[in-house]
Amino acid sequence: MQKIKTFLWFDNQAEEAANHYVSIFGGDSKVLGVTYYTEASPGEPGGVMTVEFRLAGQEYVALNGGPQFPFTEAISLSVDCESQAEVDELWAKLTDGGEEGQCGWLKDRYGLSWQIVPRGLSEALSDPDRVKADRAMKAMLGMRKLDIQALLNA
Repeated sequence: MQKIKTFLWFDNQAEEAANHYVSIFGGDSKVLGVTYYTEASPGEPGGVMTVEFRLAGQEYVALNGGPQFPFTEAISLSVDCESQAEVDELWAKLTDGGEEGQCGWLKDRYGLSWQIVPRGLSEALSDPDRVKADRAMKAMLGMRKLDIQALLNA
């Protein structure tokens, strides 16, 4: 059992969002369990209260808690991508119904922020040759979806 889990507060789309994320990440990603509101709880009896799910080995809990606390960019889920093809695929799937941000950030259709990060970005930005590192930073700042080759060429 995972000791620390990310808890995500949705208005009323927890189950829909969990299923959407599981469909995107595939592999060992799956819905682990669903709990329902009862007569004794604050939500609509019989409605979905929480959904536990796993994405790429990481466990999450999604709550249908109402509209009081929407997502902000103050927290995001960062995804390490092995290739440009993976960056492109995840970017397309997660921005579907959402919106693109700068520097590899996006908001999905539920308002949750993600960072789609190609492997090697950190190395490019921390290159000992500061001129190269600065060019990589400048290139990244001009991008929405990150382009690995353009960052390496910078």
